[in-house]
Amino acid sequence: MRKLWASLIAVLCLILADQTGQFNLANLIPGLGGIVPRNAVPARQGFRTDIGIEDGDVAYDTEAEVYGAIGAVGIWTIIWEMTIPAQQAVHWGYGSPATPQNQGYMWFAVIGAAVFEVGKLRLWQNSARRTKYRPVCEVSDVALHAATFNAAIENVALINKNEMYALPEKVEFPLVGEDSLIGLEYQMIVDSTPAHAGFKIPITVYQ
Repeated sequence: MRKLWASLIAVLCLILADQTGQFNLANLIPGLGGIVPRNAVPARQGFRTDIGIEDGDVAYDTEAEVYGAIGAVGIWTIIWEMTIPAQQAVHWGYGSPATPQNQGYMWFAVIGAAVFEVGKLRLWQNSARRTKYRPVCEVSDVALHAATFNAAIENVALINKNEMYALPEKVEFPLVGEDSLIGLEYQMIVDSTPAHAGFKIPITVYQ
């Protein structure tokens, strides 16, 4: 019986030993919490960028195309979309609520000749074949721009983080890969006959 136990222990030690002969529990249960196997590849690090109208696909890369795509009151319409470039994947947003000064913030506005357009903005993602549509975030645009009206779109953009809408990286959603889509939909609530539009929204890019 003792010889049997000794043999079993020897076999177990061979299983748990790594290439250097060191005892390594990770060889028994790979990925055991807190134990990283030797030579493990670190998690990818994404970088932040802010996207705007100019980053959209050809049919959505000008101000006039964006506000011109807004539909009738109460109707959700696509006003902007972007195809993910080759060898990239993205998430909407950036950073974490745990570090609020380093997370992403966004602004968005549609204005008429004398008043703001009032509506709801929805961020979405979809597969390249448009078969996996996912709404990611939906917010009233009243919270996304300056409170005081100005006919120049650049003058209603928010830059103070304390006034902006926070958008941390939306890690609860799948990464949006090459040739897939991210975009914006808008539902008009109060029509102002749009004349200008603008936005800056953070994303995290992996490549």
